[in-house]
Amino acid sequence: MKSAIVERLGQADLLLPSLIGEALAANDRVKLRLSVLQAAARRATEPSSPGFDLAGECRTLGIDQAALEALVNHASLSAGNRISAPGLGSLAAAIRDDMAAMIRAVSAGDPAEGDRAAERLAAIQTAAPFGTADDIAYRNVARLTGLSDGDGDSLHRLVMDLHKAINRLAAANAEEIIAGAHVYALGPEDKAAVEAFMRGVNATEKLRFGHPGLATMATRVGERLTIQNDIGETDAHVVVITVEADAVAVTYTDVHPPRARFFTVLFHDFSVAWSGLERKSAAGLGDDGAFYLVSGRFAFANNDSRDAFLESVGASLVFLIDWNKARKVLREWVPKSDAIRVLAWAARHRIGHRAFLELGGSELVAAAIHHATPTRIGFGERLDRVLGRDAAVDFLKTVLRVSTEALLHGNSVRLARDRIEAALVGHLQRVDSMLLAIMIRQAGLAREIAAAIGCFLAQRAAHQTADSAALTEQARRIEEKADRIAIEARNEIARFNADRAIEQLINKAEDAIDELEQAAFVASLVPSEIPTELIQPLTDLCAEAVAGAEALAIGAAATAEVPEGHRVDSEDAVAAVGRLIDIEHQADAAERAATARILTGAFNLNTALSVLELARALERSTDRMAAFGHLLREHILADLSA
Repeated sequence: MKSAIVERLGQADLLLPSLIGEALAANDRVKLRLSVLQAAARRATEPSSPGFDLAGECRTLGIDQAALEALVNHASLSAGNRISAPGLGSLAAAIRDDMAAMIRAVSAGDPAEGDRAAERLAAIQTAAPFGTADDIAYRNVARLTGLSDGDGDSLHRLVMDLHKAINRLAAANAEEIIAGAHVYALGPEDKAAVEAFMRGVNATEKLRFGHPGLATMATRVGERLTIQNDIGETDAHVVVITVEADAVAVTYTDVHPPRARFFTVLFHDFSVAWSGLERKSAAGLGDDGAFYLVSGRFAFANNDSRDAFLESVGASLVFLIDWNKARKVLREWVPKSDAIRVLAWAARHRIGHRAFLELGGSELVAAAIHHATPTRIGFGERLDRVLGRDAAVDFLKTVLRVSTEALLHGNSVRLARDRIEAALVGHLQRVDSMLLAIMIRQAGLAREIAAAIGCFLAQRAAHQTADSAALTEQARRIEEKADRIAIEARNEIARFNADRAIEQLINKAEDAIDELEQAAFVASLVPSEIPTELIQPLTDLCAEAVAGAEALAIGAAATAEVPEGHRVDSEDAVAAVGRLIDIEHQADAAERAATARILTGAFNLNTALSVLELARALERSTDRMAAFGHLLREHILADLSA
């Protein structure tokens, strides 16, 4: 029992069982010490009498035998009929302490009886002073150790009377164990409430993994049942629950204010009225004698809602053990608010953080980084800067879950580490997949320009009005948008320290769009009357460019799913790469057909040059798409081999 903080909270009722235990031990000690005082007096007046013979009693009570043996064996009678012995003053001080412990227990059970005992002790000390030096008047020994003196009272008589009072208290507060809680003087209506609280404690207690804490005691005094749990090892870390006729009051103390605030948010399913966080002072508790207190009150309509709340309180306590340590470890990898977010999730899902700490904490995460992705995450770099904030939180949740499962089910630590490393690789691959999705947007823009050029040429072939300026402006806007997307992608690649192959893919897609924008510009300069024999190869080239953009989008989309392990997606991605290469070959053929017709025909210079340059620009765009395909194939194979 953390007596200092419990007493500071005004819950002295909870201290009575421990005070009784201390008083009974003090009773045994004081009787031995009075026997030592008698033995010393006998040895002083009769030097030939037997020496110290209380060694067995000393061992039983855990008292230093050597000191008391020296006291008895070296006792002597000095002038003035006084007994002198080494350590006599220390013996008197120990007797006073034992008497104080016995009176303290009696006072806790019956203050009036305790006051009378204190008055008797004061009177005895006045009539027969214990003294503080290593000597005492011989006549006072009899007054202290005898059953009575001339006035009918003695220290020995007071010890006997106190012992009887303590035995009555002990009988009235007999200990019982209910579901693991030490309970005293409960009423018949209290058992269900204690059992509900302990259901919660026992449901999650295994998640402390051997850490000390969670000892519970309960007692009834007057109209209320009081339950106390010491949580962990910190002196000021306790929770005291009082159950009354229509409400449960919770008082929680802690030396860490963030943990105290965290405690209050664990009960969002219950309408608890919480106080503010109060800073308190008490010598020996917390840094500079400071600790923090928060209290809450839950009004219940029936015993079922009361028991549900008590069970929730009991179940939450294990998640406070080493909470601050876990928070500090998680803060090495994510911001403070996200560290608390992870811990709240772990408590809500009854996973906890103790297993994570047991398996190494920060070292567990660092090892996963070192083994799985040493080139992607630098030393000391936070995970949210590499994975993104939400992904980093999700990964740490996985770390806590895997750690807990490993210790609960007896799995090997090596297997747990492998699962954590695999989870980290998966998150990094999802980052890559997100970046690959940017290429789908690029492919859509490429198709839009190629389709616009095809529509423009079809209008020319049909002798319809085609707006050259509109085509050029449309292509320019699309190309500028594609540039912004590429810049955004490069920034994300740098931020996530992503695979540089993805940046190369984005560059190739951007190159294809640049070529198509150039093709749109050239198309706008082609004379309005295009000979029929030149229209077909240009139309074929536009169709190949449109098909290439579509294959590029299909390949990027399928590749984004490959890290998830779907074989069909890898097959779709490889098929798209093959399609891009075929398209590039077909575009080559169409471009050569256009070149051959121009060079073997009789066309005016403007027509010949503009058609030839348009064909080459469209063909170059498919070249860039084919180069994209080759890089994509390498990226797919690298992912599959990994």
